[in-house]
Amino acid sequence: MDQTGDERERFWRDYLTRGSSPERKVRRIFRLLPHEPRCQLCAAPFAGLAAPLMQAIGKRPAEKNPQICGSCFSFIAKHHGGAEIELTLLFADIRGSTTLAERMSSADFHALLDRFYRVASSVVFRHDGAVDKFVGDEVVAMFFPLMSGPRHSALAIDAARALLEATGHADTGGPWVPVGAGVHTGLAWVGAVGDESHTEITAVGDAVNTAARLASAARAGEILVTATAADAAGLDGDLERDGLELKGKESATPVVRLHVRPEAASTSGSGPRP
Repeated sequence: MDQTGDERERFWRDYLTRGSSPERKVRRIFRLLPHEPRCQLCAAPFAGLAAPLMQAIGKRPAEKNPQICGSCFSFIAKHHGGAEIELTLLFADIRGSTTLAERMSSADFHALLDRFYRVASSVVFRHDGAVDKFVGDEVVAMFFPLMSGPRHSALAIDAARALLEATGHADTGGPWVPVGAGVHTGLAWVGAVGDESHTEITAVGDAVNTAARLASAARAGEILVTATAADAAGLDGDLERDGLELKGKESATPVVRLHVRPEAASTSGSGPRP
């Protein structure tokens, strides 16, 4: 018997907000198995020594969406729908990519993007997030209770900092690619979209737009974090907050500015730092 719309919404809300789930435990095991690329949802590697075992249990790239494995595709295709939940979104993009492309051959620029994608995917998975998509020179990642637990805001901020460090912003020689990031916690509809030919998990809503605009406004080496995300993550309340004018917003958005630079990298302590 097919589920009604209300039943599908209840199913997805329960599924997405389980902070201690079997899926999360399996994902933590899979992410320890080396090699990219991997399933964007369960983190099963598609290559490397573990690939034959993954293939044997249905964890090969799905024909209708090679970004996720066959078993995950079957699950979301069967349970088409979604629900509005609180989550944290991380957008990070290459600053000045047009200028970079003009100065490089198309092959070299493609190689740079591929390197950025690999590094970004690895960082997101290590911090219990899910890669929503790559759009040109930008990565979009989601952090919600099913995968990230109740600390999804803190994990997203940690992932943003780790990504900027991994791209060289903490190195004295400077980054190998300039990246800025935006992090926002809010309500969005999360679920399976598409049709029989292509289905994927994504998030839609104003929270997504806010995170995207933050990333667009961030300078290289900078993470713009909304006050909502900063408070949820327990960032130092004494950090300076700015009112940032974002396109489409009637009033300024309160943000905390975090920076990754060589002198900041030498600061002791863990977690996000100003």
